[in-house]
Amino acid sequence: MTDDIRLAFASPVERAAALAPAHPLRDRISLRDHVVEVEIGAFQAERGASQRVRFNVVVEVRPNPAPLEDDVDRVLSYDTITEAIEEELSSERLNLLETLADRIAERILAEPQAMRAFIRIEKLDRGPGALGVEIVRDRPADAPRPVIPADHGAEAAHHPLVVFLSNAAIAAPGLPRWLDGWIKGPHPVVLCVGAADTPAPQSAVPPAQRRIDLLAIEQNAWVLAGRDPRCVVRGSRTEIDWAMKHGQVSVWAPYKIVLDALDGPSAGPRDALALAIWFARGLEAAEMLVVGGEAPPSCDGLKLAHIPAGVLAPPS
Repeated sequence: MTDDIRLAFASPVERAAALAPAHPLRDRISLRDHVVEVEIGAFQAERGASQRVRFNVVVEVRPNPAPLEDDVDRVLSYDTITEAIEEELSSERLNLLETLADRIAERILAEPQAMRAFIRIEKLDRGPGALGVEIVRDRPADAPRPVIPADHGAEAAHHPLVVFLSNAAIAAPGLPRWLDGWIKGPHPVVLCVGAADTPAPQSAVPPAQRRIDLLAIEQNAWVLAGRDPRCVVRGSRTEIDWAMKHGQVSVWAPYKIVLDALDGPSAGPRDALALAIWFARGLEAAEMLVVGGEAPPSCDGLKLAHIPAGVLAPPS
């Protein structure tokens, strides 16, 4: 067996040690055989059930130029690794181990001492053996420290205006002019809709019906996107966060976010307004505006306003 093949199946500790001659001045800290039960995976059988996932992580660190003097504040803490894992597992439900590994590495490499991360993640309950992925991520010694917000980009300065549009509002001639006003405002804009007035298919199986109803909302989101090219349908939190940062309008497609949520909404997709309120809370919206339909009930911690669809005209 060649060294390359042997190292391919070796532990991250051995992989890091084998590469040590290229970086002789780096120390290493490691976390081995850390097992967590979590819901993760793209297959339907993996939804609604937890499975054991094992983490092995090695971080190469730049030695401290000053004497350590047995001071824990002068070294990279092991908690940096475990907290990066915990924070990423709790931020949202993920389908791919590759995504999880990338995000953990990104958090670890945000620390000034961390220079390279070896991360192996394995599912222990999906087959006769351990199924997993291993990544190696590096950053130059002179790279600036990345800024990693706790929620992947939803910074305080980007609290959005969330607008829920009734079907009458979607069809209103004045909608593009209202969009002009919302876009010029101080907050990025996220639009939400309910299902179209056309009845959706019916299923006797509640989980199936839930998915049908979520997809009905997404179909109507595309109807809105056809009304104005600035309305871009986005189905992931990462896409929406990116759009908010860049001042672009998002139309929420709820299917993935709702199904992947660790703490999902109590409202079903047929109560689209309640679903949108749940999402607005998750975005920490600066304000939520309901256009058309009935006036929404008051919500603690969320500023709500209502505009009848019949008065859609250029905003004052």
